[in-house]
Amino acid sequence: MSHRGSRVLRLDALARVEGEAALHLAVRDGTVSEARLRIYEPPRFFEAFLVGRGHGEPPDITSRICGICPVAYQTTACQAIERACGVTVDGPLTQLRRLLYYGEWIESQTLHIHLLHAPDFLGHPSAVELAREHRAAVERGLRIKQAGNTIMEQLGGRAIHPINVRVGGFYHVPAPAELIPLAERLRRAHDDALETVRWVAGFDFPEARYDGPFLAMRDPGRYAIDSGTPAVMAAGAGSNGATPVRALPVEEFERHVVERQVPHSTALVSELDGHHYLTGSLARYAVSGRWLHPSALDAARAAGLGDPTTGTVCRNPFRSIIVRAVEVAHAVAEALRIIDAYEPPSRPHVAVPPRPATGCAATEAPRGLLYHRYAMDADGTLTLARIVPPTAQNQAAIEDDLRRQVQSRLDGPGEPPGDEELTALCERAVRNHDPCISCSAHFLDLTVERG
Repeated sequence: MSHRGSRVLRLDALARVEGEAALHLAVRDGTVSEARLRIYEPPRFFEAFLVGRGHGEPPDITSRICGICPVAYQTTACQAIERACGVTVDGPLTQLRRLLYYGEWIESQTLHIHLLHAPDFLGHPSAVELAREHRAAVERGLRIKQAGNTIMEQLGGRAIHPINVRVGGFYHVPAPAELIPLAERLRRAHDDALETVRWVAGFDFPEARYDGPFLAMRDPGRYAIDSGTPAVMAAGAGSNGATPVRALPVEEFERHVVERQVPHSTALVSELDGHHYLTGSLARYAVSGRWLHPSALDAARAAGLGDPTTGTVCRNPFRSIIVRAVEVAHAVAEALRIIDAYEPPSRPHVAVPPRPATGCAATEAPRGLLYHRYAMDADGTLTLARIVPPTAQNQAAIEDDLRRQVQSRLDGPGEPPGDEELTALCERAVRNHDPCISCSAHFLDLTVERG
């Protein structure tokens, strides 16, 4: 069938992203008229069955939302409940929470870089084929990931769906001697992480640019992960050395970020003040890049990302793999800093007595800003639960990115793209954003209408 005529292109299963969805792309007279990321997995109703539960239960329940980033859900849930109850968790308990979160960043970002994303740049259909040609790189990635898993096992009780996290802190905290083997593993992982930055910096990156707003946590002096305030970088900002950001207090999050239902997706689509936006690694680097650990900041400069201390922003989604590698180097270095300074808290958790109140919180999951809000009555029974995950927030921006990238290829020189080329382009464009659609294995059924 002619590539210039009407046609339907399908790809029924794609490994290397998490969850299940389809992409519908309509092309009319050489123009992309529609790009829909159709997430069709059944709704999981976590918010609904949290209602009626006790105020200490959200960390365990919400961790089941994702097997790759359960700590993000646990941490955000804990902070929202604690704020509702007027309790502050600080000192060594805060540092241990951050260390656990870094473990998740390390394992999740490393998994994406080496097993899901790198094959796109090196011409391989999977990490298995990649390992045949780049065995050392894949083994290096597995070592880094194991270091992150070890943090989660040490502090969380297990690497998947940790069981040691509770509202107010932990059930058990480690003695300093228990962290010594972990520090030794992380020192080796730091060298591996810096080598990974150098490795991915050598990939061939297509030209692309996202010019919409960024949304990420901001905590001046720190590359924010579990603290700070949501902040917005305006569309197009950063290209001239200026990086203005606007604080968006977490209590006002739902006034600015509005979710709406669309017919083609079981995920709600978010808009920020009426516009699509992007959260995740590119947004974090834009908003907080100047506060990276010095070793990670040096690696970012050497990798060609520019100098975020002068306001340089990376807006090429294909280069997000470099940013993620830099974030892994940062997380490893910061995890070592926390371990080196660790002094056990006087108790593993603080009391969080219930009261009739509402609390909200946001943190940085590996894929972007995650928001929780809970309301409870006097005995701590939850009467409301609201969760806004990163991929739902990014859905509209991903669709816009697909539309622009396909249009750019259609307008380019040479013959119109064939089925295989167009499918590969769409797959790569989606994987740039590391979507966690439901959190697992296959993703794309691509339908292209041409007329």
